[in-house]
Amino acid sequence: MAFALAMTLGGTMLSTATMPSFAQQMTDVGTPRSETLIVDMLNARVGNPTNMNMYQQGVTTNHGYHQMAGALLYDIDTAKGMQIPDLAAAMPEALNEDYTKFKVALRSGMTWSDGEPFSADDVIFTDQMLRNTPALAYSAAYMAQIASMTKVDGNTIEITTTKPTPRLSIVLGSVIYGNPFNVVPKHIWEKEDPATFTNFPPVTISAYKYKDHDPNGTWFLWEKREDWQNTDVGQIVGEPAAKYVLFRSYGTEERRVLAMAANDIDILTDISPESLDILRNQNPKVRAWFNDFPYANLDDPCERGIHFNTSKAPYDDAKTRWALALAINAEQASIATFSGMMRASPLAIPPTTVLMDTYHQPMAEWLGEFALDDGYKPFDPDYAINLGARLKSEGIEGIPEDPAALRELLGVGWWKHDPAEATKLLTEAGFTNNGGQWLKPDGTPFTINILAPADFEVQSQRLAFAVANEWTQFGIPAQVQQMQAGAFFTAENTGDYEVGSYWGASCAITPDLFVRMEAWHKDYVRPNGTPASSNQGRYVNDDLSALIDTLRTIPANDPQIVPLGTEILKELVKGLPAIEMFGTSKFVPVNETYWTNYPSADNYYEGPWWWWSNFKFIAAKLEPVAGQ
Repeated sequence: MAFALAMTLGGTMLSTATMPSFAQQMTDVGTPRSETLIVDMLNARVGNPTNMNMYQQGVTTNHGYHQMAGALLYDIDTAKGMQIPDLAAAMPEALNEDYTKFKVALRSGMTWSDGEPFSADDVIFTDQMLRNTPALAYSAAYMAQIASMTKVDGNTIEITTTKPTPRLSIVLGSVIYGNPFNVVPKHIWEKEDPATFTNFPPVTISAYKYKDHDPNGTWFLWEKREDWQNTDVGQIVGEPAAKYVLFRSYGTEERRVLAMAANDIDILTDISPESLDILRNQNPKVRAWFNDFPYANLDDPCERGIHFNTSKAPYDDAKTRWALALAINAEQASIATFSGMMRASPLAIPPTTVLMDTYHQPMAEWLGEFALDDGYKPFDPDYAINLGARLKSEGIEGIPEDPAALRELLGVGWWKHDPAEATKLLTEAGFTNNGGQWLKPDGTPFTINILAPADFEVQSQRLAFAVANEWTQFGIPAQVQQMQAGAFFTAENTGDYEVGSYWGASCAITPDLFVRMEAWHKDYVRPNGTPASSNQGRYVNDDLSALIDTLRTIPANDPQIVPLGTEILKELVKGLPAIEMFGTSKFVPVNETYWTNYPSADNYYEGPWWWWSNFKFIAAKLEPVAGQ
């Protein structure tokens, strides 16, 4: 694809010498270009564009509702590493010593986009709606944590939890991407059946309201509210400069890159490093997080790997999962996925700078001594050294010479590529090899179908193909089934998969690993066919769940946090319910033709999280380029 793209961009169609400063004065949806921020849609085309009920299974709201029009009780400031009150006016106040009762103050002076005031009644209604509508996938998980909500006055509620919950703001607010507790307008939703209501056109609570969309689901237009002062963004940041925000999908990576080269898009979600290189050469207004190697932001709080439905044979056996890990040449997979511009992680948390310092590096000695049941030690501490040498031999500049610096850049290590040990483990698990083709214990051919994103989350998409190639070479024919976002995530939630290039369970942002690690608890396991709000891999580990039980009872600043997190990570290494591989390298470039003051490595007021619920706060800080 990169070659085809280079040929297209290298011709007369687009040339930096002839490209006009401004590709068009009006967008193709009829808005002034200089007043319109155009954002790439994370999940590509939306198959059901007139359904914006965020509580229904398979519904995506990444086309602007999630980022620009909705709001949570609490959101996240990743630059400061702390949550902030959003719909709430302050962080929750604990009313007892065992953290089971809280007072939550709500913002005053806010209104919904139809002019109706926002109040405690909306929050209480949302609570009751979840309790009384078991058809909503989040209902059971919500009631397992929140015992009750009661109204104190128009701007205050009290919350009682089912168990000690020192992190209530995390249960009901965003730390990574968003949170499933979305407050809805009582005056609208009380007239509908929440299980079937499409919430379209939506009445919104943040600074933008629905304006228009493409019936085919390729674009969604949001317009700044005239009463933006009555919103969270208006109160927290101030008036956003963009009158319109257009979320649109141009389709394939090639088309998306062409659109930015022609100044028809301002913010891209994931592209490949090859495409970034071409794009930067064609449009001098395009920039990445770093101006040089590795270009990408490496501190995304979710890592990429291969996840299993551990309730389905043969993936219910840890020996099978370990055999599949050792059958992968991670160095080759890194090259095939993102030209080696990724940081490896053998742990079930991403190798961000903070977490590397807290967990990966301190655990390197334990990883080196860790052995499987047969005494085999699978850890390779020289992964970064070997990959660095390969990159330098291929002419890549900026690769450190010092081994410690190499491990800091490319990871503390990964699992050995050892087909012989993988063969031993599979044989012990009852598999047989017939002329190079592996057979399952029942004698049928062992083949693997890997579910992967289609036209979004390019790193996970490409990693699936890289791993499929590794397994096929080992004698296990593997294919990749690419899926649109709705079907892809529905398959994970309902257990309608065996192997997938997923990432939701492998996220963390602070040394307190409660977020996402807590989701590995066996309490969340549901039968296949029933949506699971967490632990979609259906992994049952009593020792792991016992550790999580302790984690649930202590606050985020407790001195036990890191030792407890370390033990949780060790359990996930032993059982290996997912083959975690690489931190996420976010090649998510921006175009400074029409807008400026984007966050970057040298303007770090926030990370490049265009698809998170806190994007509205970033967008409100963007400034029009002078002369527009």
